[in-house]
Amino acid sequence: LVGTEDALLQQLADSMVKEDCASELRVHLARSLPLPSSVNRPRIDLIVFVINLHSKYSLRNVEESLHHVDATFFLHHCTALCTHGFFAAGRESHCSIHRNTIMKLAHTYRSPLFFCDLEIESFRATMAQRLVRVLQICAGHVPGVSALNLLSLLRSSEAPAPEDQ
Repeated sequence: LVGTEDALLQQLADSMVKEDCASELRVHLARSLPLPSSVNRPRIDLIVFVINLHSKYSLRNVEESLHHVDATFFLHHCTALCTHGFFAAGRESHCSIHRNTIMKLAHTYRSPLFFCDLEIESFRATMAQRLVRVLQICAGHVPGVSALNLLSLLRSSEAPAPEDQ
């Protein structure tokens, strides 16, 4: 999980670790990329970029971190998660970052995009379940489903790309 919201990322990580997973699940928190070099670093199967819609710094941090990810990794192992009250009535107008900005970013990098208010425990638990499932698919632990299949399924349920509207 890459983002600037340490407490919320830790809560999300804790929720993810509680989920049923066929293999050992380890969640690493990072404020930005690149990660420090380490000989003991485990294989990375999924990077989740967490963007706080109330913080332009959060978006800038993710944009700078994106430059440190190999282009081939995006199609199979990256997703974006927007947080902080997106769904609450009338709160989108109080966001520092417009939804279309985030949608264009995800579209540019061909990455799935999720919206969730991590401050609400039930939403956080549901997002943890989704992210663990995406992780299992990206890691190749779901027979018959690849990360590319997942991406096409998620894309087909989305609204048209921002430039198509």
